[in-house]
Formats: sequence, C-alpha cells, structure tokens
Amino acid sequence: MLNIVIVSWNVRDLLAACLASVYADLNRSGLQGQVWVVDNASSDGSPDLVRARFPQAHLIANDHNVGFAAANNQAIQQIVPSFPSLRAELRNSVLLLNPDTEVRPGALAALVGWLEQEPQAGVVGARLSYSDGTFQHSAFHFPRLLQLAFDLFPLPARLAETRWNGRYPRALYEGETPFPIDHPLGAAMLVRGAAIQQVGLLDERFYMYCEEIDWCMRIKAVGWQNYCVPRARVVHHAARSTRQIQTTSFVGLWRSRQRLYTKHYGPLTRAAARALVLAGMRWQAAAARRAHHQGRLSDAALAAWLAAFDEVAAIWSGQPAPEN
Repeated sequence: MLNIVIVSWNVRDLLAACLASVYADLNRSGLQGQVWVVDNASSDGSPDLVRARFPQAHLIANDHNVGFAAANNQAIQQIVPSFPSLRAELRNSVLLLNPDTEVRPGALAALVGWLEQEPQAGVVGARLSYSDGTFQHSAFHFPRLLQLAFDLFPLPARLAETRWNGRYPRALYEGETPFPIDHPLGAAMLVRGAAIQQVGLLDERFYMYCEEIDWCMRIKAVGWQNYCVPRARVVHHAARSTRQIQTTSFVGLWRSRQRLYTKHYGPLTRAAARALVLAGMRWQAAAARRAHHQGRLSDAALAAWLAAFDEVAAIWSGQPAPEN
C-alpha cells in the first residue's frame, strides 16, 4: 500500500490535475494506494473539488492554515502506526507530494520499486522538471555557508550549477541508476515507514520551508540513506501557493533557515551564517532601493520588501522584529 499525502492551499486547478495524474498512475501500475488531501483552509473551493471529483481520497479540511509540516503530520499520524514486520514497514511508507505536481507514467512504481530493492533507503526522491519540460534540480547537498551566499549575493553564474551551490551533476539525472543524495526537494519525496517511526514526524516548528531538509538530516543521522530515482519523473509547476504571498514567503524561508542552522550546526557555523545573512539583507535592501530609483519597483513594493529584509535581519540577529 502506497500512502500519498498532498497538502494544498488555494491551488484548486493544480490540485485537480495532480490528483488525476496520481490516480491514473496508480491504475497503470497496479499499485495499491490511498491518497490523503490535507487542505489548509483554502478559499478557492478546493475541498469541494476533492469531495465532488475524488471521493475516494481521504480529505482533511482544516479551518485555518496550520502550516505545511503540521498538515502533513495530520495524515502521517493516521498512516504510520507501530508495526513489527517488513511488509508492514513498506505498507506504511509515505509519499509527500506537492499539489503543484503531476506524476508521469511509471513514476510511482519507480519510487516504490527502489524503496523495496534497497533496504537502506530511508528517503527516495523523484526527478523533477518544470512545466515546460526543462530541467529542475531535484536533489541537493545539505546547506552550507556558500549556498547561503548564492541566495544572498550575485555570485558568478557559472558556479550556480556546481557542488559549491549544493547541486548534483546533471549527468546523474540523465541515467537510469538511482544515486545517493543528502535530500530531495520536498515536492515529491517517498519516506520509508520505519524511518518515520524511528525519527518521528516532521518538525512543526518549521511552518513552511526546510522541513524536508530537517527530516532528511535526522533520517540520515540514524543510518538510513537517501536517493534520487531518475526514472521517477514528476512535473513540478513550482511555488504556485507561495507565489501568492511573496514577502511573507521570503520571511518564512529565512525564518526556517535560521531554525535549521540553530538546530543542526555548531556555534562557529551559526555565527558565520548570521553574519552572511545580515550582510545579505543590507545588500538586498540597497538593491531594492536602486530598483525603486530606476522605476522598477513601486513605493508600496519597496516598503514591503524593506520591511521583510528588516524582519529577516531581526530574526537572525535574535532581536524582536520591528513594528510597522
């Protein structure tokens, strides 16, 4: 039994396409599966869509947005009980799937097949592509200081695709062989039930972003291996929910990164990361002011972004966020 958990927020049409692709691939593959949709208080009719068009799905309709990690946990807690046997261990594995994805034929079977074939696999990720079919990095090394710098400053573009920025070589994705990774992008991530039982649920203190990195770090720390399976192809339309609230998402990302560094890294790395982020926020603010001066950013947008940069700086410096 493959358990698929989809957390949705105001992406009704994308959710419909995602669910249609999931059920089509389950039917093609002959896999037994159950789908859980956890809706985080969408206002676009998403729960009604699920009830009307996909009544076979288990729907949890929250009355407020509890965050990505907590919403996934609502379903996982009902999927992964205590179990003594290998068969039950596989049966209680969980695929976290974003609502802005569509699985390609054979993707689910490829993910499950590798989990069954490789007993040390704790997490298995798919090969992702963008809506137009272009390549999307699907797996990453765990964050390091240079990866922070790439997100904060205009570093040489030729280095963006390298290990310096946490990337794996594109050639690995072109082959048929699964390859070991630190963590996949959380858009499509199959997690073995035994690994979940061993390390626990997603950390709900990560409201959004970095929760899959934290989970993978904990899973690898107890001896499991994580993989990307290139034969499992998934289209990822990318950030359609968070695009609706850009500055809020920006602050959320950097808040989660600060929590990740606090939780998993030593004092010297944390101090260096803090210095990088504070300098980066100053640089970003100066760039926003230049864009405003050149007419590329409105007064309102400048004010919103400057407030976001100040909030991130306050989070990383350990000071209360400034009041607006």
